[in-house]
Amino acid sequence: MASSSGFEANKVCCNAHPDAVLIEDYRAGDQICSECGLVVGDRVIDVGSEWRTFSNEKNGVDPSRVGGPENPLLNGSDLSTMIGPGRGDASFDDFGISKYQNRRTMSSSDRALINAFKEINSMADRINLPKTIVDRANNLFKQVHDGKNLKGRSNDAIASACLYIACRQEGVPRTFKEICAVSKISKKEIGRCFKLILKALETSVDLITTGDFMSRFCSNLGLPIMVQRAATHIARRAVELDIVAGRSPISVAAAAIYMASQASDDKRSQKEIGDIAGVADVTIRHSYKLMYPHAAALFPSEFTFTTPIDQLPTM
Repeated sequence: MASSSGFEANKVCCNAHPDAVLIEDYRAGDQICSECGLVVGDRVIDVGSEWRTFSNEKNGVDPSRVGGPENPLLNGSDLSTMIGPGRGDASFDDFGISKYQNRRTMSSSDRALINAFKEINSMADRINLPKTIVDRANNLFKQVHDGKNLKGRSNDAIASACLYIACRQEGVPRTFKEICAVSKISKKEIGRCFKLILKALETSVDLITTGDFMSRFCSNLGLPIMVQRAATHIARRAVELDIVAGRSPISVAAAAIYMASQASDDKRSQKEIGDIAGVADVTIRHSYKLMYPHAAALFPSEFTFTTPIDQLPTM
């Protein structure tokens, strides 16, 4: 026995029958030897559920008394006890005033945080963003709220800007127009809050590139992978050759998709692409005009042309 490990030394077992299986009596909290009936351990804590629940019982509501999980972004308010309204005569004094009242209701600060978290979650849900982005946006909002850096700005505008920054930082950027479409705030106000938050938190975001949007735009337009690859190559080459200096990556991506689709069987109009990319037809046209003279140098060598380069739209 001298060579037994620490694990064996701490193991609960019957002295007479060390290899016997122990039976747990959850009601009494005892561990009993299955061979001789000796109570080996008592007062064992049951870590199981306090109540048994069934799917068709009480509309599926879990009656356990432990409450919801703690939210680290709130100041402990989610662990406070809220007393419900009294219903009988014993709940009121002679003057009709409730005897049992909440000593502390939720603070306005926590109420603002909860409303903002709900708004962020709602916006993210509408554009299918994962929980990692929601959590990052919530953390950004909490930092801004605690620092009181953006006084005078609406919480909805700050929440929208935080979601935009979270998307950029997680490597799945969305355009301002995409965030604006699921928000109640104007694009200009989200843009202002975006700049103020970056300055206040002394953080930064990576520059967006044409490749960040290409797969999503092409997928939404129903374009095949061949056209997507060609559009990605065209946009990248246009940037490398400095053909589209000063144009936004979104407008360059849209113009590249237009050029690639026009050279293939799956043609898409400027309006169709503009509606998906969130840019105006004239914006796509300007970028396309810059790229068209260099079209031969932009297309990948393996691309199969349905429409030759010299027959592409010239605008």
